[in-house]
Amino acid sequence: MSRRAAIERVTKETRIKLSLALDGSGESKICTSVPFLDHMLNLFARHGFFNLEVEACGDIDIDFHHTVEDIGIVLGEAFKKSLGDKKGIRRYGQASVPMDETLATVSVDISGRPYLVYHVNLPKVKIGEFDVELAREFFQAFVNHSGLNLHINVMYGENVHHIIEACFKAFARAMDMATQMDPRVEGVMSTKGML
Repeated sequence: MSRRAAIERVTKETRIKLSLALDGSGESKICTSVPFLDHMLNLFARHGFFNLEVEACGDIDIDFHHTVEDIGIVLGEAFKKSLGDKKGIRRYGQASVPMDETLATVSVDISGRPYLVYHVNLPKVKIGEFDVELAREFFQAFVNHSGLNLHINVMYGENVHHIIEACFKAFARAMDMATQMDPRVEGVMSTKGML
């Protein structure tokens, strides 16, 4: 079974080309024109053992919002497509990741029901030119288009860069766990017989 996807999305605001392999080695080639997002997606690929390529351009002269949100949309679609009928996957994943003074925990349910819980209290600041509230926009777009339940909780932290980075690393590890094939799972991991 090929657990891969290639997605292209073109709007009046953005142009995105993305390829994803779930059973990868963590290789990435990321160029979004949003340096901080490039950094987070490289971390996501490495810590989730996903092979990920993203090439994106957008109306960043206005701000980064459309580009960040649309990349979340396309990545979510790529996960949904690469998982296919979801047969044999673990479905659930959870990871806690420390980064210096920060601790982030992410839990995932590949349920087919999109829902985001985002308990990440951040001041309205920028990391470089990146507005930190765009991290939530990325995760919301991902959830809406992948059809999964995602809980992101930061227990504590002070450095905003550390907080967002810990979230992305925990997200990667939780997604890796949830998408793994488990030989004990017959069909899908649900008493309903479908996800």
